[in-house]
Amino acid sequence: MFAPATHRHEAEVAQHTGLDARMTATGVEAVRGVQVVCHTEVPDGVEERAVRAAYREAYADEPFVRLVAHKRGTYRYPEPKILLGSNYCDIGHVWDDASRRLVVVAALDNLVKGGAGNAVQCLNVRMDWPESYGLSFPGLHPV
Repeated sequence: MFAPATHRHEAEVAQHTGLDARMTATGVEAVRGVQVVCHTEVPDGVEERAVRAAYREAYADEPFVRLVAHKRGTYRYPEPKILLGSNYCDIGHVWDDASRRLVVVAALDNLVKGGAGNAVQCLNVRMDWPESYGLSFPGLHPV
């Protein structure tokens, strides 16, 4: 874990969402990969179904963002190791009704999605090419 109590991007999250979000960033036992965990309180009247719908709407047109919403199984939450070598960012969440808390978990390969893949994706957009050119590799880890 390299940022257990605070993370430098908390201010950006707060600015874009209007929420007092707290983040924890963790490294994995790999050369690359990162997982971020964000905690926030949910306002009264907001239900999990609405949160799930908001995520689906926000990322509907994003080819490299996948929503992870499995109730059971090995990969119920985003897992950095299955993203190694890919340009995907997986996002999931845990809803705690009792405390009105939402915990959002995201994972990505910080060398591909975080750096090189971002450069290729930006080039594709700039050149008016399909955004996914050269970036469709599913990853190194068998699922």
